[in-house]
Amino acid sequence: MFVTGLVLAAEGSPRLGVPRQLLAYRGETLLGAALDTARDCGFDQLVMTLGTAAEQIRDRIDLDGVRVVDTPHADTGSSSIVPALDAVDRRTDGLVVLRGDQPGVTSAAVWSLVAEAATPIGVTRYDDGRGYPCWFGRETFGSLRSLRSDQDLWPLIETGPHPVTDVDALGNVPLSVDTWDDYQSLVGHYTAAEPAPPTPTRTRRPSHTRTNI
Repeated sequence: MFVTGLVLAAEGSPRLGVPRQLLAYRGETLLGAALDTARDCGFDQLVMTLGTAAEQIRDRIDLDGVRVVDTPHADTGSSSIVPALDAVDRRTDGLVVLRGDQPGVTSAAVWSLVAEAATPIGVTRYDDGRGYPCWFGRETFGSLRSLRSDQDLWPLIETGPHPVTDVDALGNVPLSVDTWDDYQSLVGHYTAAEPAPPTPTRTRRPSHTRTNI
């Protein structure tokens, strides 16, 4: 099976005032961390959409091995997925769609989705609901081309014409960033998940108590 990963990173950040993709996270950037996960998945092809912050992102993030599709109109609500489909390899059996601001998604969740989705659409079901990654088989590409915005993926999943498989994943839907509160929650969640430093072991002083024989 030939699988293409599609990372959605074109959406603007009007509530933040700065490109969310370049926010600091785990010693790098939010998008850099999401791309690290996408590369770990070992996709046959990796495509990413970028919007009006494309130039800044290219200056700061390693895009080696990534086919970048510029979609500057995504900031006005247009779908970045539609132009991205033109960059998808003709051999592709399906797309795994990921968000560029959701670094908590794991490669294990991705490949569980690919392996277990028995229908044209597969969606990851976490403990608190559905979320990314999502799978779209080639037979859905016609429907994807009709999307007006990237958010229209979810109506396609919920009420569209294609059968959907829910694939279980552990934990809650990974955090994504739309506001500063979201970002603080994400950073706080990461910090809280870091293992605590080992407690120093006290060296016991030798006892000077004399033992009678």
